[in-house]
Amino acid sequence: MDRLPMHGDRWQSSLHWQPTDAQQQDFQQLYAEILAVNQQVNLTRITTSEDFWEKHLWDSLQGVAPWLSDSQPEVAGLRVVDIGTGGGFPGLPVAIVFPHWTIALMDATRKKITAIELVCQNLGIANVSFLPQRAEQVAHQPTHRETYDLALLRAVGPVNTCAEYALPLLRLGGQAVLYRGQWTADEEAGLAAILPRLGGKLRSVRSQTTPLTQGIRHNVVLTKVDRTPDKFPRRPGIPAKTPLV
Repeated sequence: MDRLPMHGDRWQSSLHWQPTDAQQQDFQQLYAEILAVNQQVNLTRITTSEDFWEKHLWDSLQGVAPWLSDSQPEVAGLRVVDIGTGGGFPGLPVAIVFPHWTIALMDATRKKITAIELVCQNLGIANVSFLPQRAEQVAHQPTHRETYDLALLRAVGPVNTCAEYALPLLRLGGQAVLYRGQWTADEEAGLAAILPRLGGKLRSVRSQTTPLTQGIRHNVVLTKVDRTPDKFPRRPGIPAKTPLV
């Protein structure tokens, strides 16, 4: 197995942050564990060290870039949900860098969640919990509805579907970060049109260039400004099949 590149200068120039030696070691162990588990359960197609660094580690953390250099004490205890975590991204790198946050990893594919649990046990990552359920189900459970400070959604589906998954889970004032590749004015207009129905507002759209392959990433950031009506999210499968318009 290749060793992960350090790329301290690239972390610094793109995110104004770089991992500590301990975090770098944790990233290396995460890479090793993901590759090992990937032999049994298909968690990721991204397996070379350079690709893993850029497409999993860097990409996961660029979505939370505003918090990386923020040492304010109120940031310490964020309650975070990673919706559709898949192979554990962005949730696992975020959990490593922010050990005082509590992060719920949600995915409807139980075998993926079981595999990620094993990875976390082997790495000693203790600030995560596991939700092998659909967002449409979790968001109607009183212990989860309107309780999270931050929702992260990466490679989950259409942006309006992501908003319907995330906003019911956020407390008032909470934020959702939707990880996107390209971003168009039409997508933005369509999203802005449905957000008031979900209690949300478009806070910002941040763009970032990937440091190795020079691709474009966008973070679409939503803020919860009002209670989400009880009827949202709609029944399982409906938000993906028929996004709000």
